[in-house]
Amino acid sequence: MNQPFTVILAIPARLESRRLPRKLVADIGGKSMLQHVLERCLRTRATGATVLCTDSQELSDQAAGLGVASLLTSADCTSGSDRIASVADQLLAAVNSAPERTIIINVQGDQPFLDPALIDAIAASFIARQPTPEVLTPIYRLSAEKLHNPNVVKVLLAADGRGLYFSRSALPHVRDVDPAEWCSHTSFWGHVGIYAYRADVLLRWPQLPISPLEHLEKLEQLRLIEAGIRIDTLEVEGDQFSVDTPEQLEQARAIAAGRSW
Repeated sequence: MNQPFTVILAIPARLESRRLPRKLVADIGGKSMLQHVLERCLRTRATGATVLCTDSQELSDQAAGLGVASLLTSADCTSGSDRIASVADQLLAAVNSAPERTIIINVQGDQPFLDPALIDAIAASFIARQPTPEVLTPIYRLSAEKLHNPNVVKVLLAADGRGLYFSRSALPHVRDVDPAEWCSHTSFWGHVGIYAYRADVLLRWPQLPISPLEHLEKLEQLRLIEAGIRIDTLEVEGDQFSVDTPEQLEQARAIAAGRSW
């Protein structure tokens, strides 16, 4: 009989992000952004462990103050998945679970209003699926207003629901139609930047070939696509608000204060 799945929430975090340095310690309604994220992770039901993966002692100390364990990583990690993969063996050792029966969920550290129920839904869907997914990620129906925004990541789906390709461009291209009207001709899907990995897949990350597409689009999941690793999807309601710019930080502060934006 197979052992039950163990679920680990891993939050990759670096202090000096490119677009908005030190954003994870920015104050949002009296708490740092990272504190908001960690507290929401701790409210999930299906989790065996919640671990911060970071190159910053400052962030590690903040996590410790909330009772969250952390693992220090190299400052040279190129993406969140790369950061988690670099300590995946330590994550597995902490829960004493077999890689093929362990789910590592990559939760972004810049989503201060993350819904804990979404994490629970991802874990439940992963466990229920047969065969067991290699990677599972949530998607949502994209509105016309977001379709051509390069900061919004899109996913092109196969008929069976797997992700064929992820891009900052709208997919598919609707030929001979004004781009403003594309949404009236087909469904478009946005990508929520959360990944549930079967741990044995994540352990392979360091050996995956360098991905030209990942480099061009700056999307880490394209490394998996180019390596032939299947990414399954889970439809959810809407995106999770992420903070990448000063304007979005002010928007987050307004939301936390109960003000309209």
